Amino acid sequence: MEKLLVEKVTGLVRAEYIEVEPNVRLHITDAGEGRPIVLLPGWPLSDEMYEYQYNDLINSGFRVIGITLRGFGKSDKPYGAYNYDVHALDIKNIICNLDIKDAVLVGFSMGGAIAIHYAAADNGAHVSKIVLCGAAAPIWTQRKDFPYNLPKSAVDELIELNYLDRPKLLANFAKIFSATETSLNEGIVQWLNGIGLSASSHATAQCLIALRDTDLRNDMAKITISTLIMHGKKDKICSFDLAEQMHAEIANSRIVAFENSGHSLFLEETPKFNEELIKFAKV
Repeated sequence: MEKLLVEKVTGLVRAEYIEVEPNVRLHITDAGEGRPIVLLPGWPLSDEMYEYQYNDLINSGFRVIGITLRGFGKSDKPYGAYNYDVHALDIKNIICNLDIKDAVLVGFSMGGAIAIHYAAADNGAHVSKIVLCGAAAPIWTQRKDFPYNLPKSAVDELIELNYLDRPKLLANFAKIFSATETSLNEGIVQWLNGIGLSASSHATAQCLIALRDTDLRNDMAKITISTLIMHGKKDKICSFDLAEQMHAEIANSRIVAFENSGHSLFLEETPKFNEELIKFAKV
């Protein structure tokens, strides 16, 4: 009888870690029933950043799968490559492991860039819609033919500071994360800072390099599935120009602007963020 009870209880528990390659396990949050929504966090956060999305999505009839990228949060933190190819393959391994089909893939900031890179190769096999939230795409840094967002030198300074004083890097980042320094209360700021501190220094720097150097314009040309772009008008980390560039280059896309938000639109305008995501995912 005791064994039967254990089996029944165990059968209700979903995996919290999935091995994506030998000795590398990623942390996931997997809850709810229904159409799957896969959430990818931004640099340098984890799937915990979606705390104020999980309940609304689950209660609206979705299965929600938050994935913490390697090097961050509770996921393993190996030394090695942290480019978008590595992250996209990790996402693919988890989606295939869980046998996910017809998913809505949601990516915030760097997670949005990774979502684009993944979707360009997926070609609708597992993901049927994409949501890009404050995405660091099509390019996070300026080029001769792309005069938007940050100069490469600004990111070089972030990488240097990571190796000198990572807490200061995160504190500086927090100051420009929202529309103003007081848009988010101190408790939320400290919570986000704690998540950022749990990342590895190596992953923090390597992902900044990927953000600085990756050009996703060719990937966006391959995306034909329905795409929602949600972006803060006051975003200082991924300027609203990027949203307009994504909209211009992704064929089946539309923009929802968040007039009162900076980069942290999922926290600054949470009800609108959740409502727009649920509405898009239900169609």
